[in-house]
Amino acid sequence: MTEGFSWQCPFCGRPVTLLDQNLSTSSHHLSIKNQHGDQRLDTLFMVCPNEECREFVLKASLEGGAWRTHPGGGREWDGSTVDKQRWDLVPQSNAQVWPDYVPRQIREDYQEACAIRALSPKASAALSRRCLQGMIRDFFGIRKDTLKQEIDTLREKVGPGVWDAIDGVRRVGNVGAHMEKHVNLIIPLDSDEANVMIGLLEELAQLWYVDRHNRELRITAMTKLAEEKDEARQGQNDANAEGSP
Repeated sequence: MTEGFSWQCPFCGRPVTLLDQNLSTSSHHLSIKNQHGDQRLDTLFMVCPNEECREFVLKASLEGGAWRTHPGGGREWDGSTVDKQRWDLVPQSNAQVWPDYVPRQIREDYQEACAIRALSPKASAALSRRCLQGMIRDFFGIRKDTLKQEIDTLREKVGPGVWDAIDGVRRVGNVGAHMEKHVNLIIPLDSDEANVMIGLLEELAQLWYVDRHNRELRITAMTKLAEEKDEARQGQNDANAEGSP
């Protein structure tokens, strides 16, 4: 690889370009006789090139396969992509790092929903539902007996498309949070579907928390700038008044 590829660091959140010097890979092959056959474990370190960050990400993958011998000599690993297992080790998921002004409990629910989405999509959905309820209660100050009542109250405060998506998180999250009336009735939920819910949480965190924080910073900066200009103008007026005959 020479040109690199675009990547967003999960720690600093900045889009960067990763080059060869930012990557470190290694492979370990298990050829000892076992119940699963030959295995290959791949590890990948990715270091953020942003000098203010320099955090590393560590990923691992395990796949079964076999060594193929070429007619002219030499061997090549022929891996299987069907049963390949993947892990995010550092950080333990692809969760964004939300800023500290997002309440801690909301951040923890979001991070846990991300960490468990592959292992248990239903549990991830339930955590996403809980995270959403925390955001509604914190940001809008809405508290009712049920999440449905809280979301119904929220209807007039957000756009119809956003409201439909928010209520969708509640309804899908119910699959993981509540057992069906008939115990033998199982509603399937996969990791991609759990990921859709997580994506909406990220959109809402940006819309409700990050955008508000940035707006407050801009307002504060503009107010300070106006005050500084008023003081400078007043100082010049005072100096001119003193210099007048």
